[in-house]
Amino acid sequence: MKKFLLLLLTIALFTGVTSQAADSTATGWQRSMVVDVTTTQTGYSDSWVGGEAGSFNWVGNINSSAQKQFSPKLNFKSTLKVSFGQTKTQSAETKEWSPAVKSTDLIDFENVGKFTLGGLVDPYIAFRVETQFYDGSVESMKQYFSPLKFTESAGIARLFFKKDKQFLTSRLGLGLRQIYKSSVIDTDPLPTLTTYEVFDTTLTDGGLESVTDAVFKLSERMTFTGKLTLYKAFFFSESDAVKGLESEDYWKAVDVNWENIISAQVSKIITVNLYTQLLYDKEISKKGRFKETIAIGFVFKLI
Repeated sequence: MKKFLLLLLTIALFTGVTSQAADSTATGWQRSMVVDVTTTQTGYSDSWVGGEAGSFNWVGNINSSAQKQFSPKLNFKSTLKVSFGQTKTQSAETKEWSPAVKSTDLIDFENVGKFTLGGLVDPYIAFRVETQFYDGSVESMKQYFSPLKFTESAGIARLFFKKDKQFLTSRLGLGLRQIYKSSVIDTDPLPTLTTYEVFDTTLTDGGLESVTDAVFKLSERMTFTGKLTLYKAFFFSESDAVKGLESEDYWKAVDVNWENIISAQVSKIITVNLYTQLLYDKEISKKGRFKETIAIGFVFKLI
């Protein structure tokens, strides 16, 4: 319930920002909202031979932003990124369909306020929340909005390049993170019974954060969007609990989140997207985690 209320507060803040943007277009709000939906499907009858199996998957994305220069010395930008998708597969033998399995799940909401003082760098403050609709690792006990990560940071930012809608900007500052997570554990020792118990944990760390955003137009119909986030923790609330373990220093490693999107506009509403993401968090895995998605879908620019 606590996580749900926190998320509601976050959405309410974004709704307030975007509604104010809608009422204040004449005073300089720059808004955008792009919705895209991609899907593929193949299926075979139970009389089909050859060993093929069908599949069905869909992914929906919302990318929204609102930005305004409130005064010569204050700029505010709010962005919301939401993605969700599911996949169903067909048995090659029985041709029966499996239940839908989540393939994509993301809620990413960020607010950045920059004090544009006209110097080489601009001071900034930022707030970001990252979560997903649900943790489905235990199907019968879905944990909604888990994990829920909050990041507050402050430091300096610099705009290296800007031309029309193209830009390259980077910021460096001190950050504080809180991670709320619900874990489901089977508490019944008998394999014939299933009794689950939910444990809520809160982790806190603080350190140095670097965020670089870029948008470049590769051609008239092709655009590159990239975001690189680096985080180096200096302290961790559970450091004493992991002392003496092999993983006692894992929290000190630099966390990496590198996202890249190449979008090609085939027509007014049809686009081809290549999305890649590289994640590295030593507390989760010693190896980097890589994700790649190639999709053809319909795009609707609502704003």
